[in-house]
Amino acid sequence: MGFFIEMKKTKKVLVALSGGMDSGTSAYLLKKKGYEVVGAFMKLNDAKGSVSAEKKAKAIAKFLRIPFFVFDFRKKFKKEIIDYFFDELKRGNTPNPCVFCNEKIKFGMLLQMADKLKADFLATGHYVKTKEIDGKIKMVKPKDKTKDQTYFLWRLKQKQLKRLIFPMATYDKKKDIKRMVWEIGLPIPNDVESQEVCFIEGKTEDYIKKNIKAKPGKIVDKQGKILSKHNGLWFYTIGQRKGIGLAGGPYFVVEKDKKKNQLIVSKNEKDLYRKEIKIKNINWISGKSLGTRVRVKAKIRYGHKGAMATIEKNKIVFDKPQRAATAGQSVAFYQGSELLGGATII
Repeated sequence: MGFFIEMKKTKKVLVALSGGMDSGTSAYLLKKKGYEVVGAFMKLNDAKGSVSAEKKAKAIAKFLRIPFFVFDFRKKFKKEIIDYFFDELKRGNTPNPCVFCNEKIKFGMLLQMADKLKADFLATGHYVKTKEIDGKIKMVKPKDKTKDQTYFLWRLKQKQLKRLIFPMATYDKKKDIKRMVWEIGLPIPNDVESQEVCFIEGKTEDYIKKNIKAKPGKIVDKQGKILSKHNGLWFYTIGQRKGIGLAGGPYFVVEKDKKKNQLIVSKNEKDLYRKEIKIKNINWISGKSLGTRVRVKAKIRYGHKGAMATIEKNKIVFDKPQRAATAGQSVAFYQGSELLGGATII
């Protein structure tokens, strides 16, 4: 199975239109390929950006002359994603909302809508490549490694992957997409891309302040010496250097003690490095465990290059210590360019 399914008859595909360049181009490419294309916009929240994105998505569908639907997922999105976001913060973790949104909303509820519309496939503008080998769908990095989004899709299952198409995987560079958009006249400004955390407008800290009450506590060093005060552990993440408000630094956030409500900092950046991290909720893309000791290249955040490690039951042991592994974030497992699966750091 390539990026486009070989068709004996016209296949129907529902395309998730965000109003951005990648999803709009995906819809164009699929229509050009001969699919019966239907556009859909997911109404996830009432942010100003969402209202603007809906108008852009509608304009793209009109330009392409394809049916267009707006699905109101706001209630489900609040329960599954926004509430999860705040629950994780209150636990002292750093949440990964896009990972769970992909699983539960984009490739969960939207696939259900595809079924109601009797669509064979669902397509998005993600930069991901899939291929079928021996009846199993494998997920691999796209040609343009700088746009690779496999990290955010580690929770997907075979049942979902068999229905998904990712047209953007075939393009080498973003500039090729921009040139195509300009040539065909798609109504998308060249600088418009989908927002990563769609429900946050403005600064994340301000958004959190509006939704979680302050809970002042102490900022201490590793020896327990009190250095200052904080207004809530949820305003900080492991590895953070700026915005701590301490003189004589730089200081790094190395730990959050929820029981004592203390933020632990250090001037020694080496205190951020860990050779071993605990994990939970492992998901294997193949649907089957690869064993009790698996060698992988583990990526502990989106911007992380990845490092060689061994998965041992509920933990990962790195060959070399890694910086700022953070509870609540995802760790994705790779062998070469293939995404094997992932887990949540605890």
